[in-house]
Amino acid sequence: MAVELFRHALLETFWLSIPILAIGFVVGITISLVQVLTSIQDTSFGAVPRLISFLCGLLILLPWMTAKLVSYTILLLGDFSPYAR
Repeated sequence: MAVELFRHALLETFWLSIPILAIGFVVGITISLVQVLTSIQDTSFGAVPRLISFLCGLLILLPWMTAKLVSYTILLLGDFSPYAR
């Protein structure tokens, strides 16, 4: 039972983090390509757009992430009978 609970929690975490990580990956690759093409080697040039894209993606995806977490919590804490044995 504990292994199943842990597995379900890890899967939920995985599915919640994938969109944010995908945004960071796409923006990181794009910024790296722009840096290579323009020969700009400034570290802030790559970090600032990536941080801004993470923030925008988080703000856009926050309602969906909150709904997923609330449904998971209701599923987890809604019925204690399997855990009381």
